[in-house]
Amino acid sequence: MSLNTFGHLFRVTTWGESHGPALGATVDGCPPGVTVDEAMLQHWLERRRPGQNKNMTQRNEPDAVRILSGVFEGQTTGTPIQLMIENTDQRSRDYGDIANTFRPGHADITYHQKYGLRDYRGGGRSSARETAARVAAGGIARAVLGVLAPKVEIKGYMTRMGEMVLDRERFDWDAIDTNDFWLPDAKAAPDWEKYLQKLRKEHDSVGAVVEVVARGVPAGLGAPVYAKLDTDLAAACMSINAVKGVEIGEGMAAAELKGTENADEIFMGPDGPEYSSNHAGGILGGISTGQDVVVRFAVKPTSSILSPRKSIRMDGSATEVITKGRHDPCVGIRAVPVGEAMMACVILDHLLLHRGQVGDGPRGRIG
Repeated sequence: MSLNTFGHLFRVTTWGESHGPALGATVDGCPPGVTVDEAMLQHWLERRRPGQNKNMTQRNEPDAVRILSGVFEGQTTGTPIQLMIENTDQRSRDYGDIANTFRPGHADITYHQKYGLRDYRGGGRSSARETAARVAAGGIARAVLGVLAPKVEIKGYMTRMGEMVLDRERFDWDAIDTNDFWLPDAKAAPDWEKYLQKLRKEHDSVGAVVEVVARGVPAGLGAPVYAKLDTDLAAACMSINAVKGVEIGEGMAAAELKGTENADEIFMGPDGPEYSSNHAGGILGGISTGQDVVVRFAVKPTSSILSPRKSIRMDGSATEVITKGRHDPCVGIRAVPVGEAMMACVILDHLLLHRGQVGDGPRGRIG
């Protein structure tokens, strides 16, 4: 299996399986002299770590990251950074019954069709456990952004979970870190929890929509026509396990707007251009405008449920599948820090590309 790497100059390669001894990431292209340690990376992994509350999988992994190379005396050396996270609470016996059966909604059948074999223990590389490595790599990206672009702030949150929809009139940026759903409306969180727990007791699951915003992104990141910032953001988010749709800015809703509504009007402000709105999601022609960069992605319902689903075995015979094990009733919750990590990696990658092409000096002065 190849193609486990993303990025241009800041390149991340993830490795390992859900039920193997460990998983991790190799980060290449990190500039030297950036302060990094395991505690810094652990902060971000704690946001994704399983087993923290009743609204997520009860697999209890510490997700303790180790830095094996590329950092000396607390600073990056410019050489590849090897990150490792050991698996300590895998229960492979939970998957014995599906060794010869394809789980509906999972990649079991396509992995078998492509490779002729598969790791049935939790899905192997197709498991969302792989995203722990991305979050660790995203921690490296955030550390570098803190040096090269300290005004950049990245935040993710849920805007929808099944029937539950965020009321944007009550949007509170400061509430995001105060509840289990990364919800920008703390008062609504109990209703979201009640809804999710009802589905869980019914042996069901639900999908979600996650929005990630990057504030303070400088204008000029991205390049035409095949290195657009939104192209790479869309690809990065679509690569996250269980993601089935990605939008930039207004996204699909732009099809409902008239041109007079959608075009973000431009005015000259005291510090440069300002915009009347941000339907474009901070990106025009694939290049950042200096506004907030906004990406949104839809996560499908968890396919691992205790309700029986019809499927087939490897010999083609019919069967019913009940997926045992410990699974998230809504994978969208733990997808929030993953989306943040992918945003950080893409923004840093394009910042390095921009510096490599045009340098640090200002370009295209206005006013």
